Amino acid sequence: MDFAALAGGYDELRPAGESWRELAEVELAELGAAARLLDVGCGTGRFAVFAAERLGARVWGVDPSSEMLDQARHRGARGVGWKQAAAEHLPFKDGWFDAAHAHLVMHVVDDVGAALSEMARVLCPGGRLVVVSFRREHFDRFHLNPYFPTLAGIDRARFPDPAALSAAIGASGFHDVAERGLHQQVTLDPEAVLERVRGRYISTLHLLAEWDYQDGLARLEHDLAGHDQPVAADLFWSITTARRT
Repeated sequence: MDFAALAGGYDELRPAGESWRELAEVELAELGAAARLLDVGCGTGRFAVFAAERLGARVWGVDPSSEMLDQARHRGARGVGWKQAAAEHLPFKDGWFDAAHAHLVMHVVDDVGAALSEMARVLCPGGRLVVVSFRREHFDRFHLNPYFPTLAGIDRARFPDPAALSAAIGASGFHDVAERGLHQQVTLDPEAVLERVRGRYISTLHLLAEWDYQDGLARLEHDLAGHDQPVAADLFWSITTARRT
């Protein structure tokens, strides 16, 4: 995915609501009392800034998209630095960080093993790793599936299976690998659902055939026209933690 065209409206289409803060708090708790934290695939920098404020840590956010990093720099946060780099080639010396974080990143890196090995390299012995992705039931129960029936298959092929990801982490210089789920039930304003789909707020919507996307959008607009009841959605997160050997 080329995120350049998405950067400007990325945060508007993914507002930091109660569910985002709940998940972010869980991620922070798993990271522990980090003094130097690396946020890999930081995007527009929301979590990096949140972590710096809550932990009082020195945080570096890394992302391959210069446009995403431009948005991150506009936050004007103290204690956070930004570098443009791919997860497979981190521009830091060995053992510099005591925690590393990657949220919805592993499905867009070119080489998962290389990215994990790089994170292991820049972490100190015993340093914490937190990787956040989705469990398989997330794709099967996604609220937009009735309108875009090919979404689940595309995402199942893109996102690493949690068990396979845990095995890859264990083979990349980490121990005490543990995976757990977090289920969130959220309600969404119908107009917000339409706005997000029109903006193709998840990258998978950009991977649909254009006719498939337009057909699903038209049916969604028809069903939600004048609809004043919240739309229910379920999120099934996979949170994998480990320590640097």
